[in-house]
Amino acid sequence: MPQARRIGILTGGGDVPGLNSVIKSVVYNATEIGCEVIGIRRGWEGLTHMRPGPELDREYLIRLDRNNTRTIDRTGGTMLHTSRTNPSKTRTHRLPVHLPAGDAGRYQTSDDLYDLTPMVLDNISALGLDYLVTIGGDDTLSYSKVLDGHGVPLIAIPKTMDNDVQGTEYCIGFSTAITRAKDAINRQRSTLGSHERIGVFRIFGRDAGFSALYTAYVTSARCVIPEAPFDLERLLDVLIEDKRANPSRYAIVIASEGAIWQGGELAEFGEADAYGHRRKVDVGFALAEQIKQRTGEEAVNSELTYDLRSGEADSLDQMVAMTFANIAVDLIRDGGVTGRMIAIVDGKYAHVPIPEPGNPRKVDVGSMYDLVRFRPQYHDRLGRPLLLGASVGSAVAVG
Repeated sequence: MPQARRIGILTGGGDVPGLNSVIKSVVYNATEIGCEVIGIRRGWEGLTHMRPGPELDREYLIRLDRNNTRTIDRTGGTMLHTSRTNPSKTRTHRLPVHLPAGDAGRYQTSDDLYDLTPMVLDNISALGLDYLVTIGGDDTLSYSKVLDGHGVPLIAIPKTMDNDVQGTEYCIGFSTAITRAKDAINRQRSTLGSHERIGVFRIFGRDAGFSALYTAYVTSARCVIPEAPFDLERLLDVLIEDKRANPSRYAIVIASEGAIWQGGELAEFGEADAYGHRRKVDVGFALAEQIKQRTGEEAVNSELTYDLRSGEADSLDQMVAMTFANIAVDLIRDGGVTGRMIAIVDGKYAHVPIPEPGNPRKVDVGSMYDLVRFRPQYHDRLGRPLLLGASVGSAVAVG
Protein backbone atom coordinates (compact mmCIF):
# COMPACT_ATOMS: atom_id res chain seq x y z
CA MET A 1 0.00 0.00 0.00
CA PRO A 2 1.42 3.44 -0.92
CA GLN A 3 2.44 5.83 1.84
CA ALA A 4 -0.65 7.56 3.27
CA ARG A 5 -0.73 11.31 2.69
CA ARG A 6 -4.20 12.35 3.82
CA ILE A 7 -6.07 10.87 6.80
CA GLY A 8 -9.72 11.51 7.63
CA ILE A 9 -10.94 11.27 11.22
CA LEU A 10 -14.46 11.28 12.69
CA THR A 11 -16.34 10.61 15.93
CA GLY A 12 -19.77 8.99 15.93
CA GLY A 13 -22.53 8.13 18.40
CA GLY A 14 -22.63 9.45 21.94
CA ASP A 15 -19.79 11.64 23.14
CA VAL A 16 -17.44 10.44 25.88
CA PRO A 17 -14.47 12.02 27.65
CA GLY A 18 -11.23 11.25 25.82
CA LEU A 19 -12.34 11.78 22.23
CA ASN A 20 -10.41 15.03 21.90
CA SER A 21 -7.29 13.29 23.21
CA VAL A 22 -7.58 10.77 20.37
CA ILE A 23 -8.06 13.50 17.79
CA LYS A 24 -5.09 15.53 19.03
CA SER A 25 -2.78 12.53 19.24
CA VAL A 26 -3.70 11.37 15.73
CA VAL A 27 -2.98 14.86 14.39
CA TYR A 28 0.35 15.23 16.22
CA ASN A 29 1.63 11.81 15.20
CA ALA A 30 0.28 11.98 11.65
CA THR A 31 2.04 15.28 10.98
CA GLU A 32 5.31 13.70 12.12
CA ILE A 33 5.06 11.17 9.28
CA GLY A 34 4.11 13.82 6.73
CA CYS A 35 0.34 13.27 6.66
CA GLU A 36 -2.42 15.86 6.46
CA VAL A 37 -5.46 15.25 8.67
CA ILE A 38 -9.01 16.20 7.67
CA GLY A 39 -11.56 16.34 10.47
CA ILE A 40 -15.02 15.16 9.44
CA ARG A 41 -17.74 16.84 11.47
CA ARG A 42 -20.88 15.18 12.87
CA GLY A 43 -19.78 11.60 12.36
CA TRP A 44 -21.01 9.78 9.29
CA GLU A 45 -23.26 12.74 8.47
CA GLY A 46 -20.14 14.58 7.36
CA LEU A 47 -19.54 12.02 4.61
CA THR A 48 -23.17 12.00 3.44
CA HIS A 49 -23.99 15.71 3.66
CA MET A 50 -20.72 17.40 2.64
CA ARG A 51 -20.76 19.32 -0.63
CA PRO A 52 -17.92 18.13 -2.88
CA GLY A 53 -15.79 20.83 -4.47
CA PRO A 54 -12.32 22.30 -4.80
CA GLU A 55 -12.62 23.85 -1.32
CA LEU A 56 -13.47 21.97 1.87
CA ASP A 57 -17.10 22.32 2.97
CA ARG A 58 -16.59 24.28 6.20
CA GLU A 59 -19.81 23.00 7.71
CA TYR A 60 -18.61 19.41 7.60
CA LEU A 61 -14.84 19.47 7.07
CA ILE A 62 -11.83 21.06 8.76
CA ARG A 63 -8.10 20.80 8.28
CA LEU A 64 -6.59 19.77 11.59
CA ASP A 65 -3.11 20.80 12.64
CA ARG A 66 -1.05 21.24 15.77
CA ASN A 67 -2.34 24.76 16.31
CA ASN A 68 -6.08 24.12 16.24
CA THR A 69 -5.79 20.90 18.27
CA ARG A 70 -3.16 22.04 20.78
CA THR A 71 -5.51 22.41 23.79
CA ILE A 72 -8.51 20.29 22.85
CA ASP A 73 -7.46 17.41 25.10
CA ARG A 74 -8.14 19.62 28.12
CA THR A 75 -11.89 19.49 27.54
CA GLY A 76 -14.51 16.76 27.16
CA GLY A 77 -16.81 16.02 24.26
CA THR A 78 -15.56 16.08 20.69
CA MET A 79 -14.41 19.15 18.79
CA LEU A 80 -15.63 17.43 15.60
CA HIS A 81 -19.16 17.04 16.98
CA THR A 82 -21.07 13.81 16.50
CA SER A 83 -24.34 12.26 15.34
CA ARG A 84 -26.07 8.89 15.11
CA THR A 85 -26.22 8.94 11.32
CA ASN A 86 -26.32 5.55 9.61
CA PRO A 87 -25.55 6.09 5.90
CA SER A 88 -26.89 2.66 4.95
CA LYS A 89 -30.28 3.40 6.52
CA THR A 90 -31.07 7.07 5.92
CA ARG A 91 -34.68 8.24 6.12
CA THR A 92 -36.22 10.64 3.60
CA HIS A 93 -36.22 13.62 5.95
CA ARG A 94 -32.51 13.10 6.63
CA LEU A 95 -31.35 13.08 3.00
CA PRO A 96 -28.79 15.77 2.08
CA VAL A 97 -30.55 18.95 1.02
CA HIS A 98 -28.22 19.31 -1.96
CA LEU A 99 -29.22 15.90 -3.35
CA PRO A 100 -31.43 16.48 -6.43
CA ALA A 101 -34.85 14.91 -5.95
CA GLY A 102 -34.45 12.95 -9.15
CA ASP A 103 -31.23 11.36 -7.92
CA ALA A 104 -32.59 10.06 -4.62
CA GLY A 105 -34.19 7.03 -6.26
CA ARG A 106 -30.85 5.43 -7.07
CA TYR A 107 -30.14 5.09 -3.34
CA GLN A 108 -33.62 3.99 -2.23
CA THR A 109 -33.97 0.56 -0.63
CA SER A 110 -37.54 0.78 0.71
CA ASP A 111 -40.38 3.28 1.08
CA ASP A 112 -38.51 5.49 3.55
CA LEU A 113 -34.94 4.16 3.60
CA TYR A 114 -31.92 4.99 1.47
CA ASP A 115 -28.45 3.48 1.34
CA LEU A 116 -26.04 6.36 0.81
CA THR A 117 -22.92 4.18 0.86
CA PRO A 118 -22.11 4.92 -2.82
CA MET A 119 -22.22 8.63 -1.94
CA VAL A 120 -19.90 8.07 1.03
CA LEU A 121 -17.43 6.18 -1.17
CA ASP A 122 -17.53 8.97 -3.76
CA ASN A 123 -16.91 11.61 -1.10
CA ILE A 124 -13.98 9.69 0.40
CA SER A 125 -12.47 9.51 -3.08
CA ALA A 126 -13.18 13.20 -3.78
CA LEU A 127 -11.43 14.15 -0.55
CA GLY A 128 -8.41 12.09 -1.50
CA LEU A 129 -8.41 10.22 1.80
CA ASP A 130 -5.79 7.49 1.95
CA TYR A 131 -6.98 6.31 5.36
CA LEU A 132 -9.96 6.83 7.64
CA VAL A 133 -9.79 6.74 11.46
CA THR A 134 -13.22 6.19 13.02
CA ILE A 135 -13.89 6.54 16.73
CA GLY A 136 -17.12 5.11 18.10
CA GLY A 137 -19.10 2.32 19.70
CA ASP A 138 -20.92 -0.63 18.20
CA ASP A 139 -23.05 1.47 15.84
CA THR A 140 -20.21 3.57 14.43
CA LEU A 141 -18.05 0.47 14.16
CA SER A 142 -20.80 -1.41 12.33
CA TYR A 143 -20.67 1.09 9.48
CA SER A 144 -16.87 1.06 9.63
CA LYS A 145 -17.24 -2.65 8.89
CA VAL A 146 -19.37 -1.80 5.84
CA LEU A 147 -16.70 0.55 4.46
CA ASP A 148 -14.01 -2.01 5.17
CA GLY A 149 -16.00 -4.44 3.04
CA HIS A 150 -15.88 -1.88 0.22
CA GLY A 151 -12.11 -1.66 0.43
CA VAL A 152 -11.76 1.64 2.30
CA PRO A 153 -8.44 1.65 4.25
CA LEU A 154 -9.67 2.12 7.79
CA ILE A 155 -8.57 1.89 11.43
CA ALA A 156 -11.21 1.98 14.20
CA ILE A 157 -10.90 3.06 17.83
CA PRO A 158 -13.53 1.86 20.35
CA LYS A 159 -15.29 4.24 22.71
CA THR A 160 -18.34 3.67 24.86
CA MET A 161 -19.22 4.21 28.48
CA ASP A 162 -20.83 0.73 28.48
CA ASN A 163 -17.43 -0.88 27.75
CA ASP A 164 -19.27 -3.49 25.69
CA VAL A 165 -17.48 -3.49 22.33
CA GLN A 166 -16.61 -7.03 21.34
CA GLY A 167 -12.91 -7.86 21.05
CA THR A 168 -11.54 -5.37 23.59
CA GLU A 169 -11.42 -5.27 27.36
CA TYR A 170 -11.48 -1.49 27.43
CA CYS A 171 -13.25 1.32 25.57
CA ILE A 172 -12.46 5.02 25.89
CA GLY A 173 -14.85 6.76 28.28
CA PHE A 174 -15.35 3.84 30.65
CA SER A 175 -12.98 4.85 33.44
CA THR A 176 -14.31 8.40 33.57
CA ALA A 177 -17.88 7.08 33.77
CA ILE A 178 -17.01 4.88 36.76
CA THR A 179 -15.09 7.70 38.47
CA ARG A 180 -17.99 10.13 38.02
CA ALA A 181 -20.57 7.57 39.14
CA LYS A 182 -18.58 6.82 42.27
CA ASP A 183 -18.35 10.51 43.12
CA ALA A 184 -22.08 11.09 42.53
CA ILE A 185 -23.13 8.11 44.66
CA ASN A 186 -20.79 8.98 47.50
CA ARG A 187 -22.11 12.55 47.54
CA GLN A 188 -25.67 11.29 47.85
CA ARG A 189 -24.93 8.98 50.78
CA SER A 190 -25.42 11.86 53.25
CA THR A 191 -28.86 12.70 51.85
CA LEU A 192 -29.95 9.06 51.74
CA GLY A 193 -28.79 8.63 55.33
CA SER A 194 -30.43 11.85 56.51
CA HIS A 195 -33.81 10.70 55.16
CA GLU A 196 -33.25 6.96 55.82
CA ARG A 197 -33.99 6.00 52.24
CA ILE A 198 -33.05 3.32 49.75
CA GLY A 199 -31.19 4.83 46.80
CA VAL A 200 -31.65 3.38 43.31
CA PHE A 201 -29.06 4.61 40.82
CA ARG A 202 -29.69 4.02 37.12
CA ILE A 203 -26.55 3.86 35.01
CA PHE A 204 -25.50 3.11 31.42
CA GLY A 205 -25.80 -0.45 30.15
CA ARG A 206 -28.59 -1.30 27.71
CA ASP A 207 -27.15 -4.69 26.76
CA ALA A 208 -24.22 -5.17 29.14
CA GLY A 209 -23.71 -4.51 32.83
CA PHE A 210 -20.07 -3.45 33.01
CA SER A 211 -20.80 0.13 34.09
CA ALA A 212 -23.10 -0.93 36.93
CA LEU A 213 -20.80 -3.80 37.95
CA TYR A 214 -17.64 -1.71 38.21
CA THR A 215 -19.41 1.17 39.91
CA ALA A 216 -20.76 -1.32 42.46
CA TYR A 217 -17.23 -2.69 42.86
CA VAL A 218 -15.75 0.68 43.87
CA THR A 219 -18.74 1.79 45.99
CA SER A 220 -19.37 -1.57 47.73
CA ALA A 221 -22.96 -1.44 46.52
CA ARG A 222 -25.45 -3.98 45.22
CA CYS A 223 -26.13 -4.01 41.47
CA VAL A 224 -28.42 -5.59 38.90
CA ILE A 225 -27.36 -6.14 35.29
CA PRO A 226 -28.96 -7.14 31.95
CA GLU A 227 -27.10 -10.47 31.79
CA ALA A 228 -28.86 -11.79 34.91
CA PRO A 229 -32.62 -11.15 35.38
CA PHE A 230 -32.93 -10.83 39.14
CA ASP A 231 -35.23 -12.17 41.84
CA LEU A 232 -37.11 -9.03 42.87
CA GLU A 233 -38.29 -10.33 46.25
CA ARG A 234 -34.81 -11.48 47.19
CA LEU A 235 -33.30 -8.13 46.17
CA LEU A 236 -35.85 -6.28 48.31
CA ASP A 237 -35.04 -8.52 51.28
CA VAL A 238 -31.32 -7.84 50.83
CA LEU A 239 -31.83 -4.08 50.61
CA ILE A 240 -34.03 -4.01 53.72
CA GLU A 241 -31.38 -6.01 55.57
CA ASP A 242 -28.66 -3.61 54.36
CA LYS A 243 -30.69 -0.63 55.55
CA ARG A 244 -31.30 -2.06 59.00
CA ALA A 245 -27.64 -3.04 59.43
CA ASN A 246 -26.37 0.37 58.34
CA PRO A 247 -25.86 2.83 61.25
CA SER A 248 -26.95 5.61 58.86
CA ARG A 249 -30.10 3.66 57.91
CA TYR A 250 -29.81 3.67 54.13
CA ALA A 251 -29.10 1.18 51.33
CA ILE A 252 -27.95 1.44 47.72
CA VAL A 253 -28.54 -0.53 44.52
CA ILE A 254 -27.14 0.32 41.09
CA ALA A 255 -29.24 -0.70 38.08
CA SER A 256 -28.05 -1.01 34.49
CA GLU A 257 -30.56 0.61 32.15
CA GLY A 258 -31.21 -2.81 30.58
CA ALA A 259 -31.62 -4.74 33.84
CA ILE A 260 -34.96 -6.43 34.57
CA TRP A 261 -36.39 -8.65 37.28
CA GLN A 262 -37.50 -12.22 36.63
CA GLY A 263 -40.93 -12.25 35.02
CA GLY A 264 -40.82 -8.50 34.48
CA GLU A 265 -40.68 -6.49 31.29
CA LEU A 266 -39.58 -2.95 30.53
CA ALA A 267 -41.26 -1.52 27.46
CA GLU A 268 -39.46 0.53 24.83
CA PHE A 269 -40.83 3.81 23.58
CA GLY A 270 -40.18 6.60 21.11
CA GLU A 271 -38.98 6.49 17.53
CA ALA A 272 -36.07 4.18 16.78
CA ASP A 273 -32.77 5.87 15.96
CA ALA A 274 -30.78 5.27 12.79
CA TYR A 275 -29.50 1.97 14.18
CA GLY A 276 -32.89 0.67 15.34
CA HIS A 277 -32.56 1.49 19.05
CA ARG A 278 -35.56 2.75 21.03
CA ARG A 279 -35.47 4.09 24.56
CA LYS A 280 -36.24 1.75 27.44
CA VAL A 281 -38.60 2.67 30.24
CA ASP A 282 -36.58 3.82 33.26
CA VAL A 283 -35.74 0.70 35.31
CA GLY A 284 -34.51 2.89 38.16
CA PHE A 285 -37.89 4.56 38.53
CA ALA A 286 -39.70 1.22 38.16
CA LEU A 287 -37.51 -0.45 40.79
CA ALA A 288 -37.92 2.46 43.23
CA GLU A 289 -41.70 2.18 42.84
CA GLN A 290 -41.57 -1.56 43.51
CA ILE A 291 -39.57 -0.94 46.68
CA LYS A 292 -42.15 1.56 47.93
CA GLN A 293 -45.16 -0.59 47.07
CA ARG A 294 -43.83 -3.91 48.34
CA THR A 295 -41.92 -2.81 51.45
CA GLY A 296 -43.31 0.56 52.43
CA GLU A 297 -39.77 1.93 52.58
CA GLU A 298 -38.86 5.33 51.16
CA ALA A 299 -36.93 4.94 47.91
CA VAL A 300 -35.51 7.53 45.56
CA ASN A 301 -34.33 7.06 41.97
CA SER A 302 -31.29 8.96 40.70
CA GLU A 303 -30.39 9.10 37.00
CA LEU A 304 -26.64 8.66 36.46
CA THR A 305 -26.32 8.56 32.71
CA TYR A 306 -25.65 11.72 30.73
CA ASP A 307 -23.82 13.51 33.52
CA LEU A 308 -21.18 10.77 33.41
CA ARG A 309 -20.20 11.62 29.83
CA SER A 310 -19.66 15.33 30.52
CA GLY A 311 -16.38 17.10 31.21
CA GLU A 312 -12.75 16.17 30.72
CA ALA A 313 -11.37 12.64 30.79
CA ASP A 314 -9.77 11.14 33.87
CA SER A 315 -6.12 10.08 33.76
CA LEU A 316 -6.73 6.48 32.64
CA ASP A 317 -9.07 7.46 29.81
CA GLN A 318 -6.66 10.13 28.59
CA MET A 319 -3.73 7.71 28.67
CA VAL A 320 -5.62 4.99 26.79
CA ALA A 321 -7.00 7.50 24.28
CA MET A 322 -3.54 8.82 23.49
CA THR A 323 -2.08 5.32 23.19
CA PHE A 324 -4.89 4.02 20.98
CA ALA A 325 -4.32 7.02 18.68
CA ASN A 326 -0.57 6.45 18.56
CA ILE A 327 -1.03 2.78 17.65
CA ALA A 328 -3.52 3.71 14.91
CA VAL A 329 -1.00 6.09 13.31
CA ASP A 330 1.76 3.49 13.69
CA LEU A 331 -0.37 1.03 11.71
CA ILE A 332 -1.03 3.65 9.05
CA ARG A 333 2.68 4.48 8.87
CA ASP A 334 3.63 0.84 8.44
CA GLY A 335 1.10 0.47 5.61
CA GLY A 336 -0.98 -2.49 4.51
CA VAL A 337 -2.92 -2.76 7.77
CA THR A 338 -6.62 -1.99 7.45
CA GLY A 339 -9.97 -3.18 8.77
CA ARG A 340 -8.59 -3.34 12.31
CA MET A 341 -9.71 -1.98 15.66
CA ILE A 342 -7.29 -0.92 18.36
CA ALA A 343 -7.97 -2.93 21.52
CA ILE A 344 -6.89 -4.18 24.91
CA VAL A 345 -6.56 -7.98 24.96
CA ASP A 346 -5.32 -9.85 28.05
CA GLY A 347 -4.42 -6.48 29.52
CA LYS A 348 -2.16 -5.58 26.58
CA TYR A 349 -2.50 -3.16 23.67
CA ALA A 350 -3.36 -4.97 20.45
CA HIS A 351 -5.35 -4.66 17.25
CA VAL A 352 -8.16 -6.99 16.22
CA PRO A 353 -10.64 -7.31 13.35
CA ILE A 354 -13.45 -4.75 13.48
CA PRO A 355 -16.20 -6.69 15.29
CA GLU A 356 -19.39 -7.83 13.64
CA PRO A 357 -22.35 -5.55 14.46
CA GLY A 358 -25.05 -6.40 16.98
CA ASN A 359 -22.85 -8.58 19.15
CA PRO A 360 -21.97 -6.60 22.30
CA ARG A 361 -19.54 -8.00 24.83
CA LYS A 362 -21.30 -9.28 27.96
CA VAL A 363 -20.43 -9.66 31.61
CA ASP A 364 -19.31 -13.22 32.35
CA VAL A 365 -21.81 -13.81 35.14
CA GLY A 366 -20.12 -16.97 36.38
CA SER A 367 -16.77 -15.32 37.11
CA MET A 368 -17.65 -11.65 37.55
CA TYR A 369 -21.05 -11.41 39.26
CA ASP A 370 -22.50 -12.96 42.42
CA LEU A 371 -26.14 -13.78 41.61
CA VAL A 372 -27.05 -14.41 45.24
CA ARG A 373 -25.50 -11.29 46.75
CA PHE A 374 -26.13 -8.94 43.80
CA ARG A 375 -22.49 -7.93 43.97
CA PRO A 376 -19.34 -8.17 41.85
CA GLN A 377 -17.08 -11.11 42.54
CA TYR A 378 -14.28 -9.86 44.79
CA HIS A 379 -12.45 -13.13 45.41
CA ASP A 380 -10.17 -15.35 43.32
CA ARG A 381 -8.76 -12.44 41.32
CA LEU A 382 -5.18 -13.68 41.18
CA GLY A 383 -4.07 -14.13 37.58
CA ARG A 384 -7.10 -12.35 36.13
CA PRO A 385 -6.91 -9.22 33.93
CA LEU A 386 -6.86 -5.80 35.58
CA LEU A 387 -10.45 -5.17 34.51
CA LEU A 388 -11.76 -8.48 35.87
CA GLY A 389 -12.95 -9.99 32.61
CA ALA A 390 -11.46 -10.98 29.26
CA SER A 391 -12.36 -9.61 25.82
CA VAL A 392 -14.83 -12.41 25.07
CA GLY A 393 -15.40 -13.01 21.38
CA SER A 394 -14.00 -14.35 18.16
CA ALA A 395 -11.57 -11.49 17.52
CA VAL A 396 -7.94 -12.57 17.39
CA ALA A 397 -5.19 -10.16 18.42
CA VAL A 398 -2.09 -9.77 16.30
CA GLY A 399 1.14 -7.87 16.57
